[in-house]
Amino acid sequence: MSFGFLGIQFGFALQTGNASRILQTFGADVEHLSLFWLAAPLSGMIIQPIVGYYSDRTWTKLGRRRPFFLAGALIAAISLALMPNAALFTAILPPLMIGAGMLMIMDAAFNVSMEPFRALVADNLPKEQHGQGFSMQTFLIGAGAIIGSFLPFIFSEYLGISKTADEGFVPQNVIWSFYVGAAILLLAIIWTVISTKEYSPEELRSFDEVVSEEIKEEQKGFMLVLKDFKNMPKTMKQLGLVQFFSWFALFSMWVFTTPAIAQHIYKLPTSDTSSAAYADAGNLTGVLFGVYNVVATAMALCLPFFYRKFGKKKTHFLSLAICGLGFISMLFIEDKNLLFIPMIAVGIAWASILATPYALLANALPARKMGLYMGIFNFFITLPQIVNGFFGGWIVKHIFQGQAIYSLTMAGVFMLLAAVTTLWISEEKIKK
Repeated sequence: MSFGFLGIQFGFALQTGNASRILQTFGADVEHLSLFWLAAPLSGMIIQPIVGYYSDRTWTKLGRRRPFFLAGALIAAISLALMPNAALFTAILPPLMIGAGMLMIMDAAFNVSMEPFRALVADNLPKEQHGQGFSMQTFLIGAGAIIGSFLPFIFSEYLGISKTADEGFVPQNVIWSFYVGAAILLLAIIWTVISTKEYSPEELRSFDEVVSEEIKEEQKGFMLVLKDFKNMPKTMKQLGLVQFFSWFALFSMWVFTTPAIAQHIYKLPTSDTSSAAYADAGNLTGVLFGVYNVVATAMALCLPFFYRKFGKKKTHFLSLAICGLGFISMLFIEDKNLLFIPMIAVGIAWASILATPYALLANALPARKMGLYMGIFNFFITLPQIVNGFFGGWIVKHIFQGQAIYSLTMAGVFMLLAAVTTLWISEEKIKK
């Protein structure tokens, strides 16, 4: 039931590894990159709670969750195919605006698809298996992201597809990677839609032993979202602070790794976005992102063991702390081959970030509102990215003097803060 997430993350990995590169190719300045990336968290903040709310109340021939991630996958695939080709539509709008628009649509579609997958796992598994279920989901997320991250490098270095292009145009190895990503995204989602069954609303109510008054309360409409947001479980509020710090750090990594490597490792000026060395920096970013996903995929299989050995909280604390130190170490690395070491640290944290908060949260949520609360929980992922989007570029330009590597150092500090706040979480279970 999580196989479709492999396809979503294949496309998401292509986006995170190449969006900044594509936007810089179309003329974006490094200090403006974080503003373009705002499309992802803004769309997620708006869309995921709405999708969660309505997927809790939807029942069709395809079930309750599957219609949403199928529709999202179709739109995301189209956006993947169009984004790197934005330069072909210059008669309509400047390529930068078209590229940014495709990024926004793609992110909205990813958000429509991703939230129901989280809820689907929580729906279909008993609470004692949530940790194992989300770990398996993380494994498949990593598997998709590995291939997506490495693909531009493989196409250029092993298949001979050009890694450079005329100024203002995206190289062919990136374009073809996005085409393949769109196809795999669709096929993986379709497989989950065909092969997965879902429990009916009546069955879920029987599992959760919901009294009739609580069932009637859910008929009050979308205003119930505001009430549930106000009355969210204590565990969810505490996890929100952890999520804020950790996703602020991740946003910096996705936005600024390519320019940071280009400047810090390849010693390129900020104005260089079309040379072969810049293309190498972009390809190296994809490889590094692939490495952290390889590590995350392996780590995902080990998470149930660490949960039993140390508990979920301590596992998350250690993972985030290791990642924070890894980000900070990048400031002192000048050999590109050593960059794989901090990426191992990122991979350890990425596995835990994708699984542990949801495993902690699912036990504190009622089954009948799983989709809604998973969508609301996304606020704590999108808000830090929005804050970073507005201020991250300004900080790079005016405080870091255009040197993007310091944004990754800042990410390390925020990840260490996330680790510390993990220790404040008090685990709770929903009362029947």
